[in-house]
Amino acid sequence: MNNSIKKLEPHALWNNFAKLNEVPRASKKEGRVIEFMKNFGESLGLKTQVDTVGNVIIKKPAAAGMEDRKTIVLQSHLDMVHQKNSEVSFDFETEGIRCFVDGDWVKAEGTTLGADNGIGVASIMTLLESKDIPHPTLEALFTIDEETGMTGAKGLTEGLLEGDILLNLDTEDDNELCIGCAGGIDTNTRLKYKDKKPKAGALAYRIAITGLKGGHSGVDIHLGRANANKLMNRLLYRTTKPFGLRIATIDGGSLRNAIPRESFAEVVLAEKHLDAFLEEFDSRTAAIKSEFKNIEPNLSININSIELPKKVMTRKAQEKVLNAIHAMPNGVFRMSPDIPDLVETSSSLARVIVKDGEFITQSLQRSSVESGKTDIANAVRAAFKAVGAKVENGNSYPGWAPNAQSPILKTMEKLYDKLFEEKPKVAACHAGLECGIILDHYPKMDTISFGPTIKHPHSPDEMVNVQSVGKFWKFLLHTLKETPKKN
Repeated sequence: MNNSIKKLEPHALWNNFAKLNEVPRASKKEGRVIEFMKNFGESLGLKTQVDTVGNVIIKKPAAAGMEDRKTIVLQSHLDMVHQKNSEVSFDFETEGIRCFVDGDWVKAEGTTLGADNGIGVASIMTLLESKDIPHPTLEALFTIDEETGMTGAKGLTEGLLEGDILLNLDTEDDNELCIGCAGGIDTNTRLKYKDKKPKAGALAYRIAITGLKGGHSGVDIHLGRANANKLMNRLLYRTTKPFGLRIATIDGGSLRNAIPRESFAEVVLAEKHLDAFLEEFDSRTAAIKSEFKNIEPNLSININSIELPKKVMTRKAQEKVLNAIHAMPNGVFRMSPDIPDLVETSSSLARVIVKDGEFITQSLQRSSVESGKTDIANAVRAAFKAVGAKVENGNSYPGWAPNAQSPILKTMEKLYDKLFEEKPKVAACHAGLECGIILDHYPKMDTISFGPTIKHPHSPDEMVNVQSVGKFWKFLLHTLKETPKKN
């Protein structure tokens, strides 16, 4: 950890962020961070409990003079996306995130930073340990597994919270007040395929697509960034028939909610086709790079010779795989007709594996309209069912319907205008927030989401703006101070 992080303002918040980032906290592996947060709450002498699924709830009585204000639930998720560049040596299981200050931004050395949602968590920690900040009764809710299924929010024990207002600290533009979000559903597929030994004397190559920006498959899906899995399929799709190319393996993408930045394939072909294949490969590579030159300036597509693999796909099996991937919808499916510039429905092919006789994909469909979510998931299902794959849907979660008449929204709009002399952007987002799920458990809570400016979440390019964190913190403190009185 670069000590310069701890010198940033506000000191207490950044120090808590640094401490949090020393704790490995991958989704579904939150045991250490749950214990960390439990110990933190107990060390302050505050009522602390861990519910049946692993969410941590810490309660703090109101500051003197604030006892008559409505209770605030402050919520952030403990887990973070673990991604790194392929050339970076880093063990997420044992190492703390290596943060550093780069001008106006805090970044990590070749890995995700954990600002999503670590800044929110650190902010709540700072409020809980403070002795001089005016605040109403606080209920801190630290959820688990937001990034891979929202199982913490889904399994939240009812009756533990008494709050009137829910402040979710998990959005990524400091001038935005979020009042709605998309729902999502995972679509996972499996297909057993026949393989065979490659012909004697054949040549083998490894194709590597790297250097893409990737990013959040909801927040960044409208930016038109390249999907490494779809790019790899384009290369293989156009070179199979003319040159008798056979696929041995494909390994593309990593996490279900991240736009894939890298894909690797091992392929085999007869020596007689080599020169023509390489010429076509170079032509296709040049076309793709030209197509994405302004969006993906660091895109790299390389091919290198390797030892001959033991097995390759049969021609028929390979055609099924490539056709299914080619047919699958990816990217923005529909823009909202009701909210300007909001993506309504999208799909992202996050993971592709071809290995040992099995073809596997993982994808995530999102929509702010429940019927739209079902429709896009069915479109993906159809593409893979057409080739005989087994298709399973899971981790479905609801969207959060906007409420333009929210009392806390009206309060925070006026406060933002007063503090920063400009009006905030009130919007819904195409990411999956936990608000809608929490409201299923506590439907009377008045809810809003806000946060500092974070760029490129879910990728090793993730960064958080230093001044934005200070702005967000100031806004949060004033929001607590202006909490409405109880009825």
